[in-house]
Amino acid sequence: MKKAGFLLIFLLLTSSFVLSQGYRGKGKVIGYVYDEQGNTLEGVKVKLYSLKSQSGFETATDAKGKWKAFYIRGGEWNIDFEKAGYIPKKINAELKEYDKNHDIEVKLKKIEGVVITEDLKAVLSKGNELFDEEKYEDAMEVYKKILEEFPDAYIIHQNIGNCYFQMEKYDQAEEYYRKVLESDPENQESMLLIGNCCSNRGEEDKALEWYNRIEFEKIDDPMVLFNIGSNFYNQSKFEEALKYYKKAVEIQNDFLDALYQLGLSYLTLEKYRDSVDAFENYLKYDPDSERASQVKGFIEFLKTKIEGAIS
Repeated sequence: MKKAGFLLIFLLLTSSFVLSQGYRGKGKVIGYVYDEQGNTLEGVKVKLYSLKSQSGFETATDAKGKWKAFYIRGGEWNIDFEKAGYIPKKINAELKEYDKNHDIEVKLKKIEGVVITEDLKAVLSKGNELFDEEKYEDAMEVYKKILEEFPDAYIIHQNIGNCYFQMEKYDQAEEYYRKVLESDPENQESMLLIGNCCSNRGEEDKALEWYNRIEFEKIDDPMVLFNIGSNFYNQSKFEEALKYYKKAVEIQNDFLDALYQLGLSYLTLEKYRDSVDAFENYLKYDPDSERASQVKGFIEFLKTKIEGAIS
């Protein structure tokens, strides 16, 4: 399955939010934004977009780095964080409408080597709009012009790589992701993306080599953890997959896909009690869907296996 290439930094200036208020519900969520030293960041633009309603809205952090979103409906949301001088960040969260949502905490990394001016931001925004419209060749032209004017903005190579990735030109995409590593050898997102290129070319062993370069302890994005875990799972390396799924759920305990895969990993490894625990946790957040029915079937089967082993 083609992996989404937008765990990436500059793709977060989403082009527009639908004016519809279909996102409105009865839920609420609170979050905090910090810098890498743990200091709160004021004036961070927070964009929330409901995938279910295809609409969203915008807010900002206060002097304490705190932001709030009220009257939201349950479901999957994309949340973007943007502040001049910092690398933007995008997360995906499953928000609840009738239960309490956990506080969302993110850290933004300061941009080094290039100052993001209003002019640069405007051009970058135009490139991102073209990307969102799937006009990848036009978006690439914009990104390349940015590099001509701001050669220190090496991270823009990642945007160009994303365009090639979406066009399924994985060799060219990898070439541009490697350009980021030339300037920032520890850039873990580029390592992840090169791994994705290898995986989509069917080079699973090479993909795992790249994923293994990413320091496990430093990964704090549940989606990144899930993607890496899934690659290990697809290679039948279930113990490795388990490690990534477990951490993804520890960071975001209502991450349904990670909970489901965690249960499957335990089941495959014949750790039946752990599998039951994972699936029962899944049902706390999704009790009624079609997949929930499948999960209930797994639990019934596993409990029978456990009882049979005891007797």
